[in-house]
Amino acid sequence: MSATTPVLSESAPLDLRFSASELETVRETLVSFIEDTVDDADADGATLGLSGGIDSTTTAYLAVEALGTDGLHGLVMPSEVNNPDNMSDAERVAEELGIEYDIIEIQPIAEQIFEAVPSATEDRMAMGNVYVRTRAVLNYFVANAEDRVVLGTGNRAEAMTGYFTKYGDQAVDCNPIGGLYKQQVRQLADSVGVPADLVAQTPTAGMWDGQTDEDELGLDYDTVDAILALHVDGPLSTAATLRTLDGVDHDQIRRVESLVADSEHKRSMPPAPDPLGE
Repeated sequence: MSATTPVLSESAPLDLRFSASELETVRETLVSFIEDTVDDADADGATLGLSGGIDSTTTAYLAVEALGTDGLHGLVMPSEVNNPDNMSDAERVAEELGIEYDIIEIQPIAEQIFEAVPSATEDRMAMGNVYVRTRAVLNYFVANAEDRVVLGTGNRAEAMTGYFTKYGDQAVDCNPIGGLYKQQVRQLADSVGVPADLVAQTPTAGMWDGQTDEDELGLDYDTVDAILALHVDGPLSTAATLRTLDGVDHDQIRRVESLVADSEHKRSMPPAPDPLGE
């Protein structure tokens, strides 16, 4: 692991990093998972939206290990609100890995939707979700045409707190890194060779200008990870969690609890009434 890559910040309340042997097992497991998912679907490979961020980049590295360079088709899908540097990073990742990739400008597509319902453009979140869902449509358009599966890039912290767009970035066939907390994704990224500047990059969903994940969550990822691991996924009570995690307070725990509870619908199939006549 690079000594300069900030896998664990000094302020992190909990160290969730794997041991060297555990990390190797995780890598092998995720690579096999991708390979098995493609084989089980009798597909010719996978498509992946490339954002230049750590999650999509790590998934791309794992996918190339599993499928080879011909097995992964990357899509770089910028809009006018995306940081051009991030999109350049996405292209750099594709070129460094040697995979086929396309650049598809999604702004004209989104504008058609905005023009169809102009009153909805007063809602910044609704507009941001259009960009995310447009990318999902394009991912599946290419995947269907090329007999591929769509790889997701979501991690466990995002899944549990609902930090994703319903039928958008979680409209995928599988999430290879979906069981890893963000801190563990950073560790895995560093170990598989993701460039250090991408490991350290500020996470953003690119939904509007200046948007960042941690601003939206209201907490930094290390704190979210720690509360999820010990209190939500783990057995500790609120009081025990507070005693265990230095610098974490009641409000932060309540914030994570609220995010998890309010996003339950995103992690479940759409509800339907019980079968009639039973």
